[in-house]
Amino acid sequence: MIYLVAFLAVFGVVLSAGLLLFSRDVVMDRLQAILEPKSGAATALSWLLERRPSTVEKVIKPFQNVLPRSAAEVGVVQQRLIRAGYRKNSAINIFYAAKVLVPVGLTVLATVTGVYEWGPFFVYGTSLGLGFLIPDFFVGNRMKARQDRIRRGLPEALDLMVICTEAGLGLDQSMFRVSDELRLSQPEIREELVLVNLEMKAGRPREEALRNLALRTDVDSIRALVTTLVQADTFGTSIAKTLRVYSDSLRTQRRQQAEEQAAKTTVKLVFPLVFFIFPSIFVVALGPAAITLWEGLDKFFG
Repeated sequence: MIYLVAFLAVFGVVLSAGLLLFSRDVVMDRLQAILEPKSGAATALSWLLERRPSTVEKVIKPFQNVLPRSAAEVGVVQQRLIRAGYRKNSAINIFYAAKVLVPVGLTVLATVTGVYEWGPFFVYGTSLGLGFLIPDFFVGNRMKARQDRIRRGLPEALDLMVICTEAGLGLDQSMFRVSDELRLSQPEIREELVLVNLEMKAGRPREEALRNLALRTDVDSIRALVTTLVQADTFGTSIAKTLRVYSDSLRTQRRQQAEEQAAKTTVKLVFPLVFFIFPSIFVVALGPAAITLWEGLDKFFG
């Protein structure tokens, strides 16, 4: 038990250190953006393109090409990394290096702490398999968390876009203005809108830039919004009215989802009640009576 606790403690320390190394650059970039704010396109370009070389990249460089890769697999992994918020070119190399370093690190920890004595084949096999899957779980968790933040912050962005369009701005200028306003409150949505603006400035049609937005985020609300905007642009309907109607429907949908989750709580509470609360109630309510009955039977039967 002592070896197991030591192994879990060292593993938690190593995992925390890795998470700190991965998130250090993002935190420093946000602090730098707050301390030295810029305006206009320079802010977008500096926020997306000016990145300092990470210490992690130097450490993982010898290990990034150990695992074989195919073009299709690299494309899928890169798309997942983009949806998780990792857009740097070195993110794919860090991911494949992590799939080598994490299993090796877990194996070394199992050897140092002596956990392998419980069963070398099982412990080392579990360490290698778990270490190989941890980067996938990490990227999947970050991707789901980012998509959830985008889904939650979308009504706020739509309200700002409605205000901008009703004030006389076009759709492109509205997205640029909203991306500037959401710099601190909704950084994920701001990043996606900045990319849309940069693609349109580079010469891509608006419809293609919007469809790329839906492909990058893979959020159902964003896909429906892109379809609505493309149809409104094609048929010449009012963008402000379209955004207002979609924002109202999105809030109604979120309210219905909250009501659905609330309705499920009665069923989900059955298992905690049966396994944790009812036994305690039985012990408190029937315990004294059971003790009294036992003492009475013991005196009666001698």
